[in-house]
Amino acid sequence: MGTISGRVLVVDDEEGVRSFLAESLEREGHDVTQAPDVAEALRLAREEPFDVVLTDLRMPGTDGMTLVRALRSEQPDVEVIVVTAHGDVATAVEAMKLGAFDYLQKPLKGPGTVRTLVADALARRAQITGGRGTSAGAGAQTQPSLTFGAPSMKPVVDALAKVAKTGTTVLLLGESGSGKEIAARYIHATSPRAEQPFVAINCAVLTENLLESELFGHEKGSFTGAHTQRRGRIELAAGGTFFLDEVGELRPSLQAKLLRVLEERTFERLGGSTPIAADVRWVAATHRDLRSMVREGSFREDLYHRLAVFPVRLPPLRERRKDIVPLANVLLSQLSVAAGRGRAPRIDDDAMALLEQAPWPGNIRELRNVLERALILCDGAVIGRDHISIEGADTPPDMASASLPATGSLEELERQAIEQALSSVHGNRRLAAAKLGIGLRTLYDKLKRYGLQ
Repeated sequence: MGTISGRVLVVDDEEGVRSFLAESLEREGHDVTQAPDVAEALRLAREEPFDVVLTDLRMPGTDGMTLVRALRSEQPDVEVIVVTAHGDVATAVEAMKLGAFDYLQKPLKGPGTVRTLVADALARRAQITGGRGTSAGAGAQTQPSLTFGAPSMKPVVDALAKVAKTGTTVLLLGESGSGKEIAARYIHATSPRAEQPFVAINCAVLTENLLESELFGHEKGSFTGAHTQRRGRIELAAGGTFFLDEVGELRPSLQAKLLRVLEERTFERLGGSTPIAADVRWVAATHRDLRSMVREGSFREDLYHRLAVFPVRLPPLRERRKDIVPLANVLLSQLSVAAGRGRAPRIDDDAMALLEQAPWPGNIRELRNVLERALILCDGAVIGRDHISIEGADTPPDMASASLPATGSLEELERQAIEQALSSVHGNRRLAAAKLGIGLRTLYDKLKRYGLQ
């Protein structure tokens, strides 16, 4: 697929055009709904969210411009692509002035253009909405980039959405690189404190003395080198959210001081005696097993219970492989913007299959690093398998699980190999293509040739 999967609404009074667009996009993994007119399109869009709407401009009754205006007013996050006849480009330009993403001209020459436009629209939507996931499989447009429709993530996002509206202390658990800071920022951004500061500190990267000063600040002359008064991070986060990353690395003496702040909601700067209100919402994160640390005596039990009022575990990337395709596209789009490259290269099917099969011990952080290297190596518009270097996943996929018959024509052997590969992955065509060592589009062609659709 190589694109972010999204929910797409196709609006056209010509059934042939609707079917052509829908089939082209469904083959890319998009969830496509069709509507024959503007009234039905508006009804559908108001019932459930879409990421992209493709609409004809000239239809009997209400025209497409009315739909564009309604969507831009009611659902500004939706990207709209208008379809227009050759002699009506001026109207398409007017639609773009109203906020439409782009336009297509009839007669449509092939599926490539519409697929590219939808992919670009989804990428822009992800950037504008701060990397939030698409509506496909998510059920709401306010979900963050850590979801992307993986079933394992739905209860996580539901829990984050509910706790965000409260002031409850949250403890985020999960392996390094699994998106704990993304989750913390989501909690802040969807909380009543969203307009106030989000301040983070990594407890693992600072010495104990420096960390204490960073947390609480200090008064002038409180220690050698303290030439001026300095406000700490907790004070700077007043009214907002304070994120304690890698809280499991705190030394026992700082654990006791942090416990006091959590219990009393006040603290003093180093060298000071004036209580300062700790008006912050606490979110902590760790990759360590804090319960085991409590049993071992290396982490205070009372502090653990103060932090773990609402624990949330983020599953590692290997447990949420449906996230990999959309996440890779969003990360690549962000990396391309940061590198000043403009439009991000497309990840071809073989490269994407390799990404999907990788073990990812470093989770999202490792995926981002792999894509950053690929972007540097890729001079063109397509990232291929040769640009992807992943530790433990550099060898091409094999067909070990497909036991081929000893006799039969080449076509029959190929057909049976495809059937067995599909069966072994429960019909997942992308995984079957990876198992067979072929591209997804090649697999689609062979499915059509052998009548396996």
